[in-house]
Amino acid sequence: MSHPIGASATVDELTIDPHPLLARLRAAEPVSWLPALGGWLVTRHDLAREVMRDARTYTVDDPRFSTAQLIGPSMLSLDGPAHTRHREPFARTFRPAETRARFTAFVAAEVDRLVGALRPAGRAELRAELAGPLAVAVVAEALGLGDTDAATIRSWYEALVAGVSAITAGEEAVVPEAYGLLRARVEEAIKEGRPSSLLAEVAARPEGLTSAEVVADAAVLMFGGIDTTEGMITNAAAHLLGHPDQLALVREDPALLAGAIEESVRLEPAASVVDRYAVRDVRLGDADIRAGDLVRVSIAGANRDPAVFADPDRFDIRREDADRHLSFARGPHFCFGAHLARLETATALGALLRLPGLRLEHTDGPRGLVFRKPAEVRVRWTPS
Repeated sequence: MSHPIGASATVDELTIDPHPLLARLRAAEPVSWLPALGGWLVTRHDLAREVMRDARTYTVDDPRFSTAQLIGPSMLSLDGPAHTRHREPFARTFRPAETRARFTAFVAAEVDRLVGALRPAGRAELRAELAGPLAVAVVAEALGLGDTDAATIRSWYEALVAGVSAITAGEEAVVPEAYGLLRARVEEAIKEGRPSSLLAEVAARPEGLTSAEVVADAAVLMFGGIDTTEGMITNAAAHLLGHPDQLALVREDPALLAGAIEESVRLEPAASVVDRYAVRDVRLGDADIRAGDLVRVSIAGANRDPAVFADPDRFDIRREDADRHLSFARGPHFCFGAHLARLETATALGALLRLPGLRLEHTDGPRGLVFRKPAEVRVRWTPS
């Protein structure tokens, strides 16, 4: 079967504003071969969910998987018992009750510190001055790297994000120098064995992860804990402040903030695609996929499927089914940091909305092939 829409798609189109293309694909070619990506792209909600849930047919355990090329095997690039062995020692810390108990006070204090420092100026760029620093601080706290300079941690994850994005765009994998620096710091934290260090705790667990495996999993947590959380906060602020009618509803009823965050995550997921590889020949929708084929799930496409979400391009904080989005994935690779990301976003936005006269000054559209967020979100308020 030919796929004319997919055949004409470009990486630039998918990076700058993919939604018109994704809508055309979803309507006519919901499983389409895209030469620009070197694989299939799945844009329909039900088919996307099917791929992510069926790890026996669509696996991440393939040497071509982007993060595996950079950091080796990790919880993100393994399936079955090996995946469980890597994931479970970390995941237990991020269950809902544990997340609330361990991080609520820290996140609140960090947000108060960051917003308090910004308040006198009456203006800020939220990605660089709030969302990014908050996400870095929380990951450092979670991993037990709180004494590591924030700029250093940011340089590590930015190098990893750039490497993953380059591989997704078809470029050659180059392990960044920053990964060696991250490895050294993680190994040092394991040896120090501080009581608050999740890294030391994981290394001592009966699953028996090696230090190299703990390093790889720590790098994965930086993807989920820093870049995508920064994107989630930045996107949510841009959406809410860019829709004065919706902002007014939240101001009238702060309980609607949770719905606003969920709707923002649906409308513009911070991580827009996930990769899988077909284990066997399989028919998905109208496509015949061969064993070994790359199958990319477009979270961004699935989240705007009109078969699931009425008027899907509209930002509606009262949307009752917004939580049907796939932004935290599904199946064995569901993001266990979802509760923490929601906590950070809600706390940050709640503090911002208490600034008198808060308003959007400027933002550009979200950009990115894999990780999507605006370059900047500039806001103003009345200094106090």
